[in-house]
Amino acid sequence: MKFKFIYLLILILVPARLVQAQSDPYLWLEDITGQRALDWVKQQDDRTRALLETSPDFQPLRQRFLAALDSDRRIPYVGKYGSYYYNFWRDKNHPRGLWRRTTLDEYKKSNPAWETVLDVDQLGATEKESWVWQGADVLKPDYDRCLVMLSRGGADANVIREFDLVKKEFVPGGFSLPEAKSDVSWRDRDSLYVATDFGAGSLTSSGYPRIVKLWRRGTPLADAKVEFVANADDVAVASAVEHDHGFTYEMIDREVSDFEDEMFVRRGEDWWRIDKPLDADLETFGKYILLRLRSDWNVGGRTYRAGSLLAASFEQYLAGDRRMSVLFEPQARVSLQDVGATKNFIILNELANVCGRA
Repeated sequence: MKFKFIYLLILILVPARLVQAQSDPYLWLEDITGQRALDWVKQQDDRTRALLETSPDFQPLRQRFLAALDSDRRIPYVGKYGSYYYNFWRDKNHPRGLWRRTTLDEYKKSNPAWETVLDVDQLGATEKESWVWQGADVLKPDYDRCLVMLSRGGADANVIREFDLVKKEFVPGGFSLPEAKSDVSWRDRDSLYVATDFGAGSLTSSGYPRIVKLWRRGTPLADAKVEFVANADDVAVASAVEHDHGFTYEMIDREVSDFEDEMFVRRGEDWWRIDKPLDADLETFGKYILLRLRSDWNVGGRTYRAGSLLAASFEQYLAGDRRMSVLFEPQARVSLQDVGATKNFIILNELANVCGRA
C-alpha cells in the first residue's frame, strides 16, 4: 500500500507532459516544423517515391493523370460575384493557378474569353514566395474588393491581404494579416470580424483562434474590439456575415468539437445564443432558419427525427417560438445528402437507395 501511495503521488506531482515524454518515444513528431520531424518525413517520402516510381505502371498512370488535370476540356466551375463569373484554374502552364473571370454571355460559349484577375504563379515569382491559393472572401454587395488568402507552400496557416477587383491589384495600406490560422469576414466596407493569433492565450488547445474581434479600417489590429471569447479547450471560433435574400445575419460559431457547435447572432451590441442541439447544423434562407438534425430532438411537445430538416421564422424562433415545418424526414431507404438554394426555392438533394435525386 505504501508503494502504491508513493506511485500515485508521483503521478499527481510530476507534470503530465513529462510523464508522456518518458512513455511516448514518438512525441518529437508533434513538433511538426522541427528539423528532426521534417527529416523523418523526407525519409519516408523518399522511400515511398522510390517504391512507386520503379513500378512499370507508374509512368503510364502519371501521364494519364497529368493529361486529365491539364485538359482544356475540364468544366470551369464558377462562382458569381456581381456581374462576373469567377473561376480558379490550374494547368501545366499555371501550376499554382489563375483566378479569372468572365461574363455570362462569354461563359455560354464553347471557348470563353477569360480575364485574369490574379496570376498566382506570377505573384510568387515576383514576391519570391511559394504562394498557394486558399480562396477569397468578396465584399458584398459592392463586389469590388475581396480578401485574398494565400499560404506558403500549402500550409494550414495563411496570409490575408485586401485586393481591388476593379484595378486587379492589392490595396496599398489595406487590410492585411500576417501568417496564421485566421478566420475573417467582412462586416462592411470598412470593418472586419477577425479571429487570428493575437498572442498569448488567444488560441485554443487545438491551435486555432478562440477570440473574435471587430477591426476597423485605419486602426491598429491591437486596438480591435473583442466581440467573443471561446473556451481554451474548444476547437475554434469563427465568424460569418450572411447576406441572404435581402436579410443580413452576423454570426459567430463556437466549435465545441468536430461535430458540435454553438451559434450566436448579433442583435445591436449583443450576441444572442441560438437555442439548438449542439450537433444540429444551422443555415438560413431569407427570413427563415434551417436546422438539420443529427440526433432526435424533443422540443415544443414534439420529437423530430435525426436526419430531418426543419424550418421556422428566424425572428420568431429567436423569440422562443418552436413551431417548425418539417421540410425533410428520413425514410428507411431515403436520406438527405445536401441542401441548396435558388432565388425562390430550397432544393433538397436526396439519396434514395444510394441514388441522388433533387
